[in-house]
Amino acid sequence: MTVVFDRPYRFVPPHRGSMWPFFIQKLRLVDWYLKRKEGVVSWECRGLEQLKDSLDRGDGILLAPNHCRYADPLVLGWPARLLNTNVYAIASWHLFNKGRFDGFAIQKMGGFSIYREGVDRQALDTAIGILAAAERPLVLFPEGTTNRSNDVLKPLLDGLSFIARAAARRRYKKSHGNVVIHPVAIKYLCKGDIYPWAHKQLAVLEHGFGWQATPELSLVERTSRIVNGAFVLREVQYLGQPGSGTMTKRRDALIASILQRIEAKLGLEARGETVRERVRTIRTEISTQFFGSDAVIDQDTETHFRQDVKAVDMVQELISYPESYLDADQVTDTRMVETIQRIQESILGTVDCGVPLHAVIQFGEALEVPAEKAPRGEADPLMEQLKEQLAMMLEKLSCEARSFADNAVKEPRLLELNGVMDDRRCANRDQNR
Repeated sequence: MTVVFDRPYRFVPPHRGSMWPFFIQKLRLVDWYLKRKEGVVSWECRGLEQLKDSLDRGDGILLAPNHCRYADPLVLGWPARLLNTNVYAIASWHLFNKGRFDGFAIQKMGGFSIYREGVDRQALDTAIGILAAAERPLVLFPEGTTNRSNDVLKPLLDGLSFIARAAARRRYKKSHGNVVIHPVAIKYLCKGDIYPWAHKQLAVLEHGFGWQATPELSLVERTSRIVNGAFVLREVQYLGQPGSGTMTKRRDALIASILQRIEAKLGLEARGETVRERVRTIRTEISTQFFGSDAVIDQDTETHFRQDVKAVDMVQELISYPESYLDADQVTDTRMVETIQRIQESILGTVDCGVPLHAVIQFGEALEVPAEKAPRGEADPLMEQLKEQLAMMLEKLSCEARSFADNAVKEPRLLELNGVMDDRRCANRDQNR
């Protein structure tokens, strides 16, 4: 749950010492955790010289990675190890409240909190100060939240530009130094055949739905059926019955119904905002009413608030899932794994990480941040550059995943055909770009 009800927000500053990061890296605790909890067993860095050049110049460095898995922040500890540097990272307040160990570990590794339900001046000033002093590279995920869709970049948040430009102005006044943004594309590739794992996980999900085994269906068809089944459950939960029409129409109707109901209850009015903006406004209003100085919250009210937060979190999940992710000419083994794990997280609340993953961390060229404020009423050129680089790197990395064909492990010829399909798939993307 993204809104914390246990306690009011309190800023968690970053740990600025180097002893804890040193021991964490020395003992390879990041490697152990990622292997045990996230299934990431190997890694490689590409374009690391781009970041090294910025470090050597003494620039204020903002690292802007895509965000598809909870492993992403820890994965960035590997390039930091290679360059013998430490990093800071902005993390949502709710992550510090998942448990004492989690909050302790995030802070000791350089994380500090930000309150997404309001204007967190302490977090913003801390981030700007870190960049202006070129203290360490700062990690900020411009998509804001995870999406478990590694090949697709979600809309970027403008807060990154505000922080970077403010730091650039402060740094230039102080030392005439530069602030730069490095796009970072993180791609997870499956190691080995995923067929046994996918078959087992789908069987568990199908059993949970009360469905009988359907050996005539392919794994892709079974996965698509699970996705549709999970969506119908949401429709019944919030609308009382399944919708009609195309999946896009049904999804939009479900989202509209949920948001309108909660907004009416909270006394909010939608004013042409995007779905993401409406979700954020709802979270902010719930937090404000819950922790207001004159608020008197009984058990029933708190329960309703918690249910509404879960509902808007689910809306956020719905809008982040690309509809064509399992299309026959595009589906890959990584997309299959991501989709199954997304459904597991949504329905079961836990994910099976039994598929060994290889992480590729690719650094893009440094984007020099101008000291001027972003132009009003038009797209920010800095954010457009960042989006273009990230999208281009992710598109190329997506071609490294294997095209998925059922029973490929049993038919060697299919493995060869998969390679041909990979080449054709990427060639078509290059041609259509």
